[in-house]
Amino acid sequence: MTDTTETLEHRLSRIHLALEQERLEWVDDVIDDLEPAEVALLLESLPPNERFRLWERVPQEVDGEVLLHVHDEVRATLLEDMDHAEIVAATAGLDTTDLAELFEDLPRQVAEDMLRSMDELQRARLQETLAFEEDSIGRLMRTDTIAVRADVSLETVQRFLRWKEMVPDNTDALMVVDRDGRFAGVLSLARLVANDPDMAVADLMDSEVDSIQVTMKSRDVATLFQTHDLVSAPVVDNRGMLLGRVVIDDIVDVIREDSEQALMNMAGLDEEEDLFAPVLPSARRRAVWLGINLLTAFLAAGVIGLFEDALEEIVALAVLMPIVASMGGIAGSQTLTLAIRGLALGQISRTNSNWLLRKEVGIAALNGLLWALVVASLAVLWFNSLAIGAIIAAALVINMLAAGVSGIAIPLLLRRLGIDPALSGSVVLTTVTDVVGFMAFLGLATIFLL
Repeated sequence: MTDTTETLEHRLSRIHLALEQERLEWVDDVIDDLEPAEVALLLESLPPNERFRLWERVPQEVDGEVLLHVHDEVRATLLEDMDHAEIVAATAGLDTTDLAELFEDLPRQVAEDMLRSMDELQRARLQETLAFEEDSIGRLMRTDTIAVRADVSLETVQRFLRWKEMVPDNTDALMVVDRDGRFAGVLSLARLVANDPDMAVADLMDSEVDSIQVTMKSRDVATLFQTHDLVSAPVVDNRGMLLGRVVIDDIVDVIREDSEQALMNMAGLDEEEDLFAPVLPSARRRAVWLGINLLTAFLAAGVIGLFEDALEEIVALAVLMPIVASMGGIAGSQTLTLAIRGLALGQISRTNSNWLLRKEVGIAALNGLLWALVVASLAVLWFNSLAIGAIIAAALVINMLAAGVSGIAIPLLLRRLGIDPALSGSVVLTTVTDVVGFMAFLGLATIFLL
């Protein structure tokens, strides 16, 4: 049994000590107590040398499941360490959905060997799954669906289940179809076992259950599961024919991956990046966004350069200038984060974006006036100048308003252009608040103080 109270940090310490002392039996003891997903997390948390040594100790029968749970970049390094026969053996026990996830990462020769090792039905199912777009629910759906007809009795269904001797994991209901295989509703297992066996399926089935189109985006399906508290849902084609089902296990993975993607994209990173990847490729990936940020920084510096004479004349401007940009940046990032979250959940559309924009302008105006008063008072006390206090107060309000508008407008504009707002929204926002903040503060100072 897995020790759920043991932390990842503790497991990493045990693995490190065991490898350091060449006590490989200790490594085996740790692995034996873990689920494949936990082994995958351990592998992702180790430097390359220790990772490969741990991978060698993972039992072959769980290799495939572990490969499913590691990030793409880590998976690629592990696959490189395996020969063809090992990879084919590792994928032998996986279902079609899991095979499809791994298939495109496999070396060409290995993929061909794996296809040859399958029977005709397996091969056909895999090819059907791979035909769907990668981010569609067709890639995630399971075909282990139990379907029954509406005109049979509960006793007939129960006998059928006893004959099968098992029910697929995460089955909370049986699918009901007509003679042609079209989806008609669901029969919950609770109703099946709690009612008179002589009753017909049609008397107890729920025909109001919405089916999911096989081409629907997995992210949209995840939203449905969250809002409707679903455990499973039927998947159909455009004719209403039952193709399979999607279950909560797979949807949890979608939600986790989306959250990781959003977090990493906020920093301009790939969500699949290996924490322990070599220095050069990691530096190369990060250099791209550092270069973009440098360009925006030069843009802000160029604005400051336009007011060089004002800065030379009044030293207080150089001291206070970062406050205006910083306050705008923080206010804008708060709005930007809410907007990106709202877009991800499908809460923001053309019908409510104007209302949301007006709300954020109101918040920016109130907070701008409040903190402008605070900063202006401190500036007056510090530099003994009412003029400087008034100018920084006005600049702060202007920049806070710009930040509020930008925090909503930028992600909406990026989404319309087909760019992920989480990936580049913060860079654009920072540029706007820096440029507007410096322009407002130094421009007003130039007009009224020089």
